[in-house]
Amino acid sequence: MAPTPAPSALPRPEHPRPQFARADWLNLNGPWRFEIDAADSGLERGLLDREPAATITVPFAPESELSGVGHTDFMEAVWYRRTVTIPAGWAGRRTLLHFGAVDHDATVWVNGVEVARHRGGFTPFTADLSGVVSPGEDAVIVVRARDPRHGPQARGKQSTRYGNYECLYTRTTGIWQTVWLEPVPEVHLRRPRSTPDVAASAFTVVTPLSGNRPGTSVRVTVSDADGAVATATARAYLDLAPSLRLRLPEERVRLWEPGDGFLYDLRIELLDAGGAVMDAVDSYAGLRSVAVDGKRVLINGRPVFQRLVLDQGYYPDGLMTAPSDAALRRDIELALAAGFNGARLHQKVFEERFLYHADRLGYLVWGEFGDWGAFDGREQRPTASFVTQWLEVLERDYSHPSIVGWCPLNETAQVIGDQVTGLDDVTRGMFLATKLADPTRPVIDASGYSHRVPEADVYDSHNYEQEPAAFAAQVGGLRKDEPFVNAAGDGRPLSVPYRGQPYFVSEYGGIWWNPELAGTEQDADRVGSWGYGQRVRDEEEFHARFAGLTGVLLDDPDMFGYCYTQLTDVFQEENGIYRFDRTSKLDVGRVRAVQSRRAACER
Repeated sequence: MAPTPAPSALPRPEHPRPQFARADWLNLNGPWRFEIDAADSGLERGLLDREPAATITVPFAPESELSGVGHTDFMEAVWYRRTVTIPAGWAGRRTLLHFGAVDHDATVWVNGVEVARHRGGFTPFTADLSGVVSPGEDAVIVVRARDPRHGPQARGKQSTRYGNYECLYTRTTGIWQTVWLEPVPEVHLRRPRSTPDVAASAFTVVTPLSGNRPGTSVRVTVSDADGAVATATARAYLDLAPSLRLRLPEERVRLWEPGDGFLYDLRIELLDAGGAVMDAVDSYAGLRSVAVDGKRVLINGRPVFQRLVLDQGYYPDGLMTAPSDAALRRDIELALAAGFNGARLHQKVFEERFLYHADRLGYLVWGEFGDWGAFDGREQRPTASFVTQWLEVLERDYSHPSIVGWCPLNETAQVIGDQVTGLDDVTRGMFLATKLADPTRPVIDASGYSHRVPEADVYDSHNYEQEPAAFAAQVGGLRKDEPFVNAAGDGRPLSVPYRGQPYFVSEYGGIWWNPELAGTEQDADRVGSWGYGQRVRDEEEFHARFAGLTGVLLDDPDMFGYCYTQLTDVFQEENGIYRFDRTSKLDVGRVRAVQSRRAACER
């Protein structure tokens, strides 16, 4: 596993990719020159060749306080520039320039040469600087990020109005995750994927390569705190992605469990014909399984009721970027303290460091794409780019043991009619792409509303009914295979029929509670407060409502889990267990007590 970094003045100094880390790398976070290009005319105006007017702190978006800019109006484009010397010690190797995420369409130049283009605000991309700049030379890095206001785009929870409203928040434009340089040999390792096999006490590790060279081989070593557990070597010359099978001796087998995130270290090495190490990366893996048994979802062969919380992943000072690595871990610890054992990572592809901490803490995660933003005023029009970006998510996150399910889309809403629509095509395409890329985890085609794929592994609904008795009446039909299904306002179907899959209410609650408004008749809109349903009058009413709604789901033997909305307040949306700044808002012990009793499916 990647070592814990020493304190540093460098913002976000930790390695951003802990499951694929080389020892030699250079973090480029910190001050960059920056300029807002309001009309996206910067290329014509010469911004490629001159110094931008202002300064920004990367990796924080210009809308955020931590960036030092704090500009929250729309920005059609923004420009970044930084000069860095490629370390002379990297001679003889290729230099790769990595971006964790840039929102939304990025073009990168180095020394005036275009080296990369990438679409999508949530996924990483890399530029190979070979032939453009050599070790010991200066690299002038220029980045233009376009973030147009109009048109279908995967935005997640970013507001398409000037200001925030309801459950939509301040936008993120440009660089918002770590930028770094890394040297690699001519033939080098690409991102491996590790697949656990609990039944066989083994891992399969597939190690893609950039190319082949006669005599090369790949060696993988699995270790725990007592040293090497298993080693395997495979010839690599005739295979661009050698696959290695590593069986663990019985006495060294330990499962990754909810609440106990045991991880094995992986050392992956590319060897030349003489056995010398050409390239090496550090990774890790957890031995756990996910299976579907009727209406149950099993973790390591047993039902684990998934007490999930909706996590938006926003911060008051950093927006979509956590102010520190510790803040990422702290969010998981806050959820665990409230009795949740996992989260839907909602409408955002989280920083990979969050998944690293989830892996270590045994925290269950449903990975989701930030697909909101495809509505054109008449209907939802997700594009082929959504499939492309989602495949990049799956490539990045496949090996994280904390991820127990995938959710490509959220709350797509289109009445099922006589015609096959673009939404049908994209929903099915994203589902099939997910199953092809990862057959080891359950996949829901779209969370809530428009289920369009009959063979989806999981079925769900979103239900914000606030009165427990009415809520129980609505969701109680699951026992007769007639679950609550979201429909259009006029009752027309949005989804294909339920077919007996595992089912959960993947959004519920959202109890609107602002202690400062308790016992008052203040107009919530006037004080910038929003939530679901009728705002509770005091904390006691909150706890009664939470216990009532949650008890309905815990006591349903056919329910495999739930997801409560939500972990924290986010700007005006005040239905969190904690405040936006993560301070206490209510008695978390009482929330934990409600969730601590055994669920019906676990009995």
